[in-house]
Amino acid sequence: MSYEKVLQAQKIVIGTKQTVKALNQGIVEELIIADDADAKLTASAVEKANELEIPVHHVDSMKKLGKACGIAVGAATVAIIR
Repeated sequence: MSYEKVLQAQKIVIGTKQTVKALNQGIVEELIIADDADAKLTASAVEKANELEIPVHHVDSMKKLGKACGIAVGAATVAIIR
């Protein structure tokens, strides 16, 4: 389901650092987290999203999430932008 959301999204931000920046700017609609990503890596994004009451969705694979974003490598976090 969340892979489809990423594919259909008009604008996304890929990667934890960029996602946290977007969260701080207040432009994130939803956050997608890959469950096989290192929790230490994604913790800052998840905490900020929870603080801002932004929905956090989980997918099983970084590789599949990266592919849904159109990149050749895995993605730990993806933010769907308003």
